[in-house]
Amino acid sequence: MENKKSKQKFRPNPKLKLMEQVHEVLRYHHYAYKTEQTYSQWILRYIHFFECKIHPAELGAGDIERFLSHLAVERKVSVSTQRQALNALVFLYRDVFDMPLAEKIQPVRSKRKPNLPTVLGGEEIQRFFQQIKGTHALMAKLLYGSGLRLMECVRLRIMDVDFDRKRIRILGKGDKQRSTILAEPVVAELREHIDRVKLLHHNDLETGFGEVYIPEALARKYPAAARETRWQYVFPSQKRSVDPRSGQIRRHHVMESGLQKAVKRAAHRAGIDKRVTCHTLRHSFATAMLENGTNIRALQELLGHADVKTTEIYTHVMDKDISRLSSPLEKLNI
Repeated sequence: MENKKSKQKFRPNPKLKLMEQVHEVLRYHHYAYKTEQTYSQWILRYIHFFECKIHPAELGAGDIERFLSHLAVERKVSVSTQRQALNALVFLYRDVFDMPLAEKIQPVRSKRKPNLPTVLGGEEIQRFFQQIKGTHALMAKLLYGSGLRLMECVRLRIMDVDFDRKRIRILGKGDKQRSTILAEPVVAELREHIDRVKLLHHNDLETGFGEVYIPEALARKYPAAARETRWQYVFPSQKRSVDPRSGQIRRHHVMESGLQKAVKRAAHRAGIDKRVTCHTLRHSFATAMLENGTNIRALQELLGHADVKTTEIYTHVMDKDISRLSSPLEKLNI
């Protein structure tokens, strides 16, 4: 006799339409809103691939392989995009239909392009930061100075910044926590910025608002936490908006697209003839840290890589002082 009953699997309301069931299950399992949007889009594309004539529950592993192969062969999607589509469909069958895919999915695989990361040298970084201003410049300094990912920067909370220990606590991919360095040159500017955010939050409270999104489990346990200063975003949006899930009026974090556009414009104005994105600043941080003698295992922790092999790619682009090497052509008498 079992001492404990096995936890009953959550099942969506069968009276709801398919996509409503998908949203219900995603929200029950606390998936991020962006993940909810992405998975929903892939499930709809899967349904439309079969011309909306067959319910997905009547399809199987072979049909999923057809769809994923189509993405690789006809649509020429990247490896990560194909994997994203597969993850969405695995979720659909496992968590919505309660029909885990027993067969191994083996579609035609997208070809992985062996691209090395784009990095900026010291002189290029100087020119770049001369062309970006305001809050976007502060955010870019965190990407380059602390090695943050774009969304990690956008989602920073006030309590994540430890000025005394010069650390930033990050909730990264897969809800994994880590700490990274807070560069001294950005401390004073970041303090002043957070003071302005605190004043903005105080004004929101005075007008009857001031709540911010926090994880649902915490919100139930600590109902007042959403109004606390420490939970507020470091980079809040200028205007309050309606939360698409709860319907509450809150001040969310800034849209990541604003920083993306600012980085692109600054690189163009700086005359940098490379494809510069927010992730380029993170790549440049990693490469510069290696060139300054940082141990690769320590860098792995700072970047939040699960596998050191991911970190090792920066050894291929770091400056190995090629200028000291001589070409064999120089030894020829021609």
